[in-house]
Amino acid sequence: MYKGHYVSVIIAAAGMSNRMGSKINKQFIWIEGKPILAHTIEKFEKCRYVDEIIIVTKEEEIEYCRKEIVKKYKFKKINKIVRGGKERQHSVYNGILALDKKTDIVLTHDGARPFVEIKNIEDGIKGVVDFGPCVIGVPVTDTIKVVGEDKKVESTPKRSSLWAAQTPQCFPKNILVDSYRKAIKEGYLATDDSSIVENGGYDVKMVMGNYKNIKITTPEDIIVAESLFKDKESLFKRRELLFQTR
Repeated sequence: MYKGHYVSVIIAAAGMSNRMGSKINKQFIWIEGKPILAHTIEKFEKCRYVDEIIIVTKEEEIEYCRKEIVKKYKFKKINKIVRGGKERQHSVYNGILALDKKTDIVLTHDGARPFVEIKNIEDGIKGVVDFGPCVIGVPVTDTIKVVGEDKKVESTPKRSSLWAAQTPQCFPKNILVDSYRKAIKEGYLATDDSSIVENGGYDVKMVMGNYKNIKITTPEDIIVAESLFKDKESLFKRRELLFQTR
């Protein structure tokens, strides 16, 4: 519990994996000895300020997730596994409905982002306490073009004002619930929870994340992910050698 706050995490893991071209949910693809989803959950399990974790997955995968992820890796903070909806937005809302009554801070996270750092999670929670709604993200490094239907460039936004939103996205529970209810009433559909909260009339602050916090979506991302895991192992080995020579 973070300074009197009950923190819940909703992990969205009900994606269709269309771009992955895989017969199984991308969250269950194995990398470095365990499924992607297990790597992801592990980060929140280890965060001392997280009180509960709710997994949202496809209805037909709930039992598989319970047996092959939760029980197998002995996660203790997972209170519920709930079924997903047609769109990510619907899945997250199902997670919201399953929140503990004590919850007052909610983090939403993509199950296919296993490289989130515990520091990012803690920064997001602190951001809610200090500022209110906030999103983990990074400044973009590429020049972004706004392109019309005819593929003609319409404008080039100033790069210094552009950030790539990541997850977790972090909110006071009452604001997230209020914004979702408004979105449902209006039929508003968005690709992330921050957009729903923005549409609800609330300001959202950006919190610095890390560039390794990629979302694994395509086969090429698997190659990048494997490389990131190997780089991490190499870093730990270099640190061990450094301490041994001191």
